[in-house]
Amino acid sequence: MSVHDVDVLMIGAGPANLALAVALEECGVPGLAASSMIIEQHQDVKWQRNLLLSWTRSQVSYLKDLVTLRNPRSRFSFLNFLHERGELDEFVNLGTFHPYRWQLSAYQQWVADSLERVRVRYGRRAEQILPVRADDGTVLGYGVTLTDGDYVFCRDLVFGAGRDAYVPGVFGALPTERVVHSSQYGSRVPAAVDLARPGRPLRPVVVGGAQSAAEMFMALHEHAPGSSPTMLLRSIALKNYQTSKFVNELFFPSFVDEFFAMPEQVRAQVLREMHLTNYAGLAEPFLDELYTMIYRQKMLGQPVSTVRGLTEVVGARVEAAPDGGEEVVLDVRDLRDGSVEQVRCDAVFVGTGYDPQMPAMVRRLADAMDLPKIVVDRNYRVDLGAHARGALYLQGVNEDTHGISDSLISVLAQRSADIAGDIADRHAEEPADDAVPATRAAVMPA
Repeated sequence: MSVHDVDVLMIGAGPANLALAVALEECGVPGLAASSMIIEQHQDVKWQRNLLLSWTRSQVSYLKDLVTLRNPRSRFSFLNFLHERGELDEFVNLGTFHPYRWQLSAYQQWVADSLERVRVRYGRRAEQILPVRADDGTVLGYGVTLTDGDYVFCRDLVFGAGRDAYVPGVFGALPTERVVHSSQYGSRVPAAVDLARPGRPLRPVVVGGAQSAAEMFMALHEHAPGSSPTMLLRSIALKNYQTSKFVNELFFPSFVDEFFAMPEQVRAQVLREMHLTNYAGLAEPFLDELYTMIYRQKMLGQPVSTVRGLTEVVGARVEAAPDGGEEVVLDVRDLRDGSVEQVRCDAVFVGTGYDPQMPAMVRRLADAMDLPKIVVDRNYRVDLGAHARGALYLQGVNEDTHGISDSLISVLAQRSADIAGDIADRHAEEPADDAVPATRAAVMPA
């Protein structure tokens, strides 16, 4: 067992915390970066790990990388990554602002490897987080138990691990191996393919009408050869994102200030109007590719994959198949006339997004600190009371207060500046409390 003392602990080595790590290294505060750590549950950095398909592209410009909009001279830029790998000429020759997803994933691993002072510890997951309090209840910091048995004590905690996957309750009665969420696709699709009955290709059903569902629908043609996936969506048809330059101005980092200052009811209206800029839609080039694929199938007389709009799954169970073995039976309602039919398949792939509420880990910590409500300020810091020494920062889960771009990479660089600046200012004003070493023993397991 090892015990680590750090000023800043970041949970998750995703783009949000990597951007913050770079900002801490570049903020000019001696010792702050060297006393910061990222823990990552996997053994490496992968962006959108389980949808890291060879043909998927980022829908955001490479200039919105981890650093450029904060510090265009930073050595951690995407262009410098390409330059150091000898790949800049080829990328420039593509004439695109939209790299492949695997390129951005490799870029993020390169950033993690290039950090000089912030430590990244792989294969560690936060198992339990408890506040470290003074006698009067003031939060001084946090004690974090890791799955490998180590303990980390930090003054400031930054959550950047993303939201929890959402699987509709209608699929709750199905065996786990029969339901694959998009966040699990890459690691679980081989086992799902094995669910096909002997001598037949897999019969997959994809539920959802957004980018992740469509990517699974396309990928299954490669990963489950001979299959003809069926895609079920509630909307009338697949739609493209709203991507006009006027709308894209709402993803400027500067818009966060404007959005945060709006009355709550106006924020809600703006989020509703911006829904199709990021949710329930697809990138237009990919939408064309999907349509063309189905067109080719029809014209060449191949088994035709199906996209069915205005449908809703209202029941799901496993039954004995007429010719032996088991199969999934879905009760699918046609929203046009209310009729219900049975759709039989071997596995269900759900592209239903993520739970809109705060992640379970954050909620548990809020309960441990007796917070009746999680309130985040402009600098992404949770309100723990005026006298709190330890801070909790939340990244990527603040759409209600900071706008729809909060869960995207568009604002990473500037958000990291906001959080790093707030951390540096607080540490300069309030030196570490001598009570922390003594008080933390209360949260450290025997």
